[in-house]
Amino acid sequence: MTAKLSTGDAAPDFTLPDADGNSVTLSDYRGKSVVVYFYPAAGTPGCTTEACDFRDSLGELDGAGFAVLGISPDKPAKLAEFRDAEGLTFPLLSDPDHEVMTEWGAYGEKQNYGKTVQGVIRSTFVVDPDGKVAQAMYNVKATGHVDRLRREIGV
Repeated sequence: MTAKLSTGDAAPDFTLPDADGNSVTLSDYRGKSVVVYFYPAAGTPGCTTEACDFRDSLGELDGAGFAVLGISPDKPAKLAEFRDAEGLTFPLLSDPDHEVMTEWGAYGEKQNYGKTVQGVIRSTFVVDPDGKVAQAMYNVKATGHVDRLRREIGV
């Protein structure tokens, strides 16, 4: 069973390539709040809905001091296609080996159509300016999730 993060835990640092192959490191965001969300696959209906909801809320999130980072197992080239097709303006990061996902508790056993499978657990985290987990949400729904998050963080 994958260990899950809880409020107050240190957010595990990571460096992952973005859609253009540039390295993005979580600790570079110290001093700013960061929404880190994990999703199964770029371009699928649920993941597109979730990404577009973040895109459409980015102005308000950014205005309130929150950056957004999306992480999936997709390779950078697929992330670039997804970003360009949907007009996404926040970094999409590639974790094809599931190392970061596993460390954050966002990869492991989950239910999929009644079967237990290994895969990405759709999850969202709020990391505070000091690098601590302010909120950890596992098994979130793609639809309506961003609105719920915004209500919970007061944005």
